[in-house]
Amino acid sequence: MAGTGGGARPGICPTLLYADARAAIRQLTEALGFTELSVYETGDGTVMHAELVQGNGVVMIGSKGRGGVFDTVMEDAGPAGVYVAVDDVDAHHQRAVEHGVEILMPPTDQDYGSRDYLARDVEGNVWSFGTYAPDLGV
Repeated sequence: MAGTGGGARPGICPTLLYADARAAIRQLTEALGFTELSVYETGDGTVMHAELVQGNGVVMIGSKGRGGVFDTVMEDAGPAGVYVAVDDVDAHHQRAVEHGVEILMPPTDQDYGSRDYLARDVEGNVWSFGTYAPDLGV
């Protein structure tokens, strides 16, 4: 079973395709604090697969139009929503603002005890960043 400690592998990894995957990777790393784990490109710079880390989670990124079954079935898919737990929502939000990220909701205290904000990436996906993290009991 995937855990959340050192060397553990995440059990769920959102996967997003972008028309300009390089621009998405730049925004996610520079403005939203992800760390580039791996990027695999073709000779012409098409991102075939990339993995970006935030805390103990991973998001997988690829280029639209790269071919393959996943690319084909995702062709008409709309934007996705991804939630990411962060320690300091206000500092994270400030970094995003400084990089010109579109903010949909500023940091807000929620009734369920979390502090969250919403942002839209360069291709319309909605990212929620907040202090809430599910307790898996493991």
